[in-house]
Amino acid sequence: MSETTTTTPEVLIDTSGGVGRLVLNRPKAINALNHGMVGQIAAALAAWSDDDEVRAVLLSGAGERGLCAGGDIVSIYHDAQEGGTGSREFWRDEYILNAAIANYRKPYVAVMDGIVMGGGVGVSAHGSVRVVTERSMIGMPETGIGFVPDVGGTYLLARTPGELGTHIALTTARLSAGDAIACGFADHYIPSAQIEQFVQKLSDTTVEEALAAFTEPAPPSELVAQQGWIDAAYSAGSVPDIVARLRGSGVPEAEKAAEQILSKSPTACAVTLKSLRRARAAGSLEEVLNEEFRVSVACLSSPDLVEGIRAQVVEKDRNPQWSPATLDEVTDEQVEAFFAPLGNLELGLTPPTPTATATAAAASAAASASDTRPGGTAS
Repeated sequence: MSETTTTTPEVLIDTSGGVGRLVLNRPKAINALNHGMVGQIAAALAAWSDDDEVRAVLLSGAGERGLCAGGDIVSIYHDAQEGGTGSREFWRDEYILNAAIANYRKPYVAVMDGIVMGGGVGVSAHGSVRVVTERSMIGMPETGIGFVPDVGGTYLLARTPGELGTHIALTTARLSAGDAIACGFADHYIPSAQIEQFVQKLSDTTVEEALAAFTEPAPPSELVAQQGWIDAAYSAGSVPDIVARLRGSGVPEAEKAAEQILSKSPTACAVTLKSLRRARAAGSLEEVLNEEFRVSVACLSSPDLVEGIRAQVVEKDRNPQWSPATLDEVTDEQVEAFFAPLGNLELGLTPPTPTATATAAAASAAASASDTRPGGTAS
């Protein structure tokens, strides 16, 4: 007798009441993204873009813990050690998907309940309707593992009020619902107990009417309340100068922030600061994603990425040995190398023309991500 294996879909995809539903379905892994999931999401968006029966898209996560904790960084660890290309090709398809979401021509509603980290931000915070709850905990934790914010994260972080995004990126601070709305990562606050009714309402009426029925005033942002010392410190031109200003501010929260930065990869922090400054001057999300791709690919050959994942996730000794070990040892030449062109490996995204829809972008993402090679990973 032959055995049959039942595979649980990693993305639940259906349409009901005019809404195309995408449910990330890896609850034990807090719905971490992999290459196959990116391909499925891209294909669904491409199909729904021209489907008159679908008037809006809804993204949510299975389970109680969150929308998406990012991706399988253990696979990045093995890929980087072995010199593989799985992570690079995953990032290529993931970033194309991020751009397709940002340009989608129908309402794209993301329920950012619970944990939303790294790649989870990429599939939610670029949407046109972003909902947070009192349970939301949003962040870009990359510098803690020797990586740099990606998935268009530097684009979002660079456009926060003042220097809040720089603080978030360098310290890996977590955003509450109020913080996320104030910083431009989200739009609407709905209590988690009301989310199920909100989702049902989307099938019965327009997105606008559903939001009007359930949206409540967001809690105040504790991060914005601290913007004074944050702007004063993080406007410095280098990470060592930022740390010096934090330590000299006399503010207890600033001293804590300095210690948090000093625990992160010095190289990743320096590259992150440069990425944020460049993203602030960029003219489009696509331009930023192209540059993030260069940086991410460079990180694969950086010793800190393997070491950071080893210390935080694989061996969990929480004692990474960064190289270089201090901020003062990181040179301008080392930082600049992360931004070097990739030749024929460039991502090559271009902003849509004013008359174009996102159909082409979603179709491109679907075609590119149809190859569900194993080993793909997300930040």
